[in-house]
Amino acid sequence: MMHVPVFNDLKVIGDEKVTAIGMGTWGIGGRETPDYSMDKQSVEALRHGLELGINLIDTAEFYGAGHSEELVGEAIKGFDREDIFIISKVWPTHFGYEEARKAARASAKRLGTYIDLYLLHWPVDDFRKIEETLHALEELVDEGLIRYIGVSNFDLKLLKRSQEAMRKYEIVANEVKYSLKDRWVEEGLLDYMKREKMALIAYTPLEKGSLARNECLAEIGKKYGKTAAQVALNYLIWEENVIAIPKAGSREHLEENFGAMGWRLSTEDREKVRGCV
Repeated sequence: MMHVPVFNDLKVIGDEKVTAIGMGTWGIGGRETPDYSMDKQSVEALRHGLELGINLIDTAEFYGAGHSEELVGEAIKGFDREDIFIISKVWPTHFGYEEARKAARASAKRLGTYIDLYLLHWPVDDFRKIEETLHALEELVDEGLIRYIGVSNFDLKLLKRSQEAMRKYEIVANEVKYSLKDRWVEEGLLDYMKREKMALIAYTPLEKGSLARNECLAEIGKKYGKTAAQVALNYLIWEENVIAIPKAGSREHLEENFGAMGWRLSTEDREKVRGCV
């Protein structure tokens, strides 16, 4: 049974409700190559996050050359699949009609299940490749292998162009780097996606831990009984369509990340927080 956070910390991707904080898996199971040394701890951490009530897991075929997906597949065993929302991504070398279909099937096999949201991981210069890939993904939705289509690291211009290329389904999400320190999405992309009812999934939301050590954020957090990291994450999820995916590195980090939900910075404190970086 999923523990639902209070303060409306369920966001929407497509027609599905997900927690405002998800679990990122870059570096879990390796980076560019597989690393099996921390498998047991990684699976335990992901399972702990699910037990807390975090229902969104973000992975990709590129992470650990697929091993991250295998660990996610192991971690979700025993949980009700319908309560979990899994994101994976196709790497640009697998863009194109046939290659994308093959990559999605391989990801689903490693996960041991269908994929809720499948993203184009990075843009490429050849838009025809992007278009072919999006059309392949639309067919995979019809086949039930994936449920929703999204993109990652697309700027506003490319996002709009990609939307126009869709034949049957909508692009429901764009996963981009967004943090208190790197607020480029606030210069147009965020507002556009809000109007279009698209989820903005924020990766590297804690700037590899540097925001968790920010003394100014820690000082503001004292008023709420929260840590600097929780303040930095709360700043992002304050927006109705933003989901943050900090790395699910350990039980302690997961519990801290979970504590970023269930409350809100005041508008005044949110302005102060911007001045901390």
